[in-house]
Amino acid sequence: MNRDVIYSVNGSVVSVSRSRTFAMKEMVYVGEKRLLGEVIKIDENRTMIQVYESTTGLKPGEPVEGSGSLLSAVLGPGILRNIYDGIERPLEEIRKEQGAFISEGTSVPSLDETKKWDVKILVKVGDHVNAGQIFATCPETSLIEHRSMIPLNQSGTVIKAAADGQYTVKDSLLTVKLDSDESEAEITLMQKWPIRTPRPIAGREAISMPLITGQRIIDTMFPIAKGGSSAIPGGFGAGKTMLQHQIAKWCDADIIIYVGCGERGNEMTQVLEEFSDLVDPKSGRKLLDRTCLIANTSNMPVAAREASIYTGVTIAEYYRDMGYHVAMMADSTSRWAEALREISGRLEEMPAEEGFPAYLPSRIAQFYERAGYADTLSGKKGSVTLIGAVSPQGGDFSEPVTQNTKRFVRCFWALDKSLAYARHYPAVNWTLSYSEYVQDLSGWYSRNAARDFLDLRAEMQEILHDESQLMEVVKLIGSDVLPEDQKLTLEIARVVRVGYLQQNSFHPEDTYVPLEKQYRMLKVISYLRRACQPLIAKRIPVSLIARTGVFDQIIKMKYDVPNNNLALLDQYPEKIDTALAGIE
Repeated sequence: MNRDVIYSVNGSVVSVSRSRTFAMKEMVYVGEKRLLGEVIKIDENRTMIQVYESTTGLKPGEPVEGSGSLLSAVLGPGILRNIYDGIERPLEEIRKEQGAFISEGTSVPSLDETKKWDVKILVKVGDHVNAGQIFATCPETSLIEHRSMIPLNQSGTVIKAAADGQYTVKDSLLTVKLDSDESEAEITLMQKWPIRTPRPIAGREAISMPLITGQRIIDTMFPIAKGGSSAIPGGFGAGKTMLQHQIAKWCDADIIIYVGCGERGNEMTQVLEEFSDLVDPKSGRKLLDRTCLIANTSNMPVAAREASIYTGVTIAEYYRDMGYHVAMMADSTSRWAEALREISGRLEEMPAEEGFPAYLPSRIAQFYERAGYADTLSGKKGSVTLIGAVSPQGGDFSEPVTQNTKRFVRCFWALDKSLAYARHYPAVNWTLSYSEYVQDLSGWYSRNAARDFLDLRAEMQEILHDESQLMEVVKLIGSDVLPEDQKLTLEIARVVRVGYLQQNSFHPEDTYVPLEKQYRMLKVISYLRRACQPLIAKRIPVSLIARTGVFDQIIKMKYDVPNNNLALLDQYPEKIDTALAGIE
């Protein structure tokens, strides 16, 4: 019998000559070290395999073995608090065994197969169980209950069930007689799912609930919905990673999946260290108790970088199916697209714009389409919210990754390098950014924030729009020649920009701002504008109003009013009236 062997090696792409053994997308083991790979192209003469580990040292003639299955993520209790690489190998366990560097062919179980979980069984002998149904629970961390589900390709009648107790992920808890062929299947806490295949759901819900982040420019100006998708494009140093950290720490998602895809090693190290130290503000416990980190740095094999995005979103969908709201941060999808380009080049595919493969738009679409608010097969409602950072070279938003991402997301937070260099964070440019979720969320804001919340938002946007137009004039002829009403617009816009949109992540009262405080701050700024307009009508110059210090006083309210004493904001209209009364 002829065995399959390596014919050629081209970077991370390995070919096998004249093989009829493998199926498209099948996971294979390459070489004497059994490196993990995936079949990506088959023709009459050659089978092409992308290898997810370093191919250094591989030689023609070494064996290639098929696994008979697709590249899959291992799912079960123990995912949270863990740090994985792009193909779900636990980095902490590898470090304990091998030290700081991963050697080729390393095979470490994704989940701890020796740890015992305190399991409660929810079904009994004679019950009929359906695919996706929750059959057992266990406390995965101090914050998250793990809800184990019947694998998605199995349903039938329970003929044997374990009692409540302590079990490992490999212990059989149920024996199910399958409806399909009446064979028996052993059900454990652990299951596998192909990472490139979206997990099925019962149906999609209409998006109607925002993901509250505590960041004013997002929650007020450019909100994202639970189950929505957003892009954060920005050049080097614009603050993409910092913004994702803030969202991960403060958003009201139940679970955070953070994928570091092709980022610099020292930056990823900082992320891992910071996440280990962060305290969840809602529970007072470690943020890692509801977080899974996937680290695939720029010096790791390029093919694994391409897989890391799919590994992350598969884990996110798994927790969504339990009924949780999951937020996934991908930092950055540009590095993922570069991995696609490199692999495409090695396959000698016809390049499209800037060398990216012609299928780049469809791959980006497939990723962002896995976001959604779903009715799950377990009978619960859950969501996956995708937030992808984009790193356009030179901050050029017209490049292919940014433009194609913009086509498939409904929320676009464009970071501005000039704002970042001026120390204005988050450096979200309010003229380039947009959110298409505002109308979908209007009912929620009316019920849960205030009826006039979106009216105040529209007023602030109008002020900022007017300012951007006036600044074109100011650049040409200076501000002194403007009429007083336009000078007032510039002053109020400064209050909006510095006092509201700019946010200090290191200040205890400003790092997170509840929606109620955001609304009250908007009302104060609106009141200030209306209080100044009669003075302008009386031809009182803006410079005289500014001399009272009222504008600076309103700017400082974000620091002066604690989040636990919002009643202080009710005093600001009286303070404004007092300050302006002295002018008349």
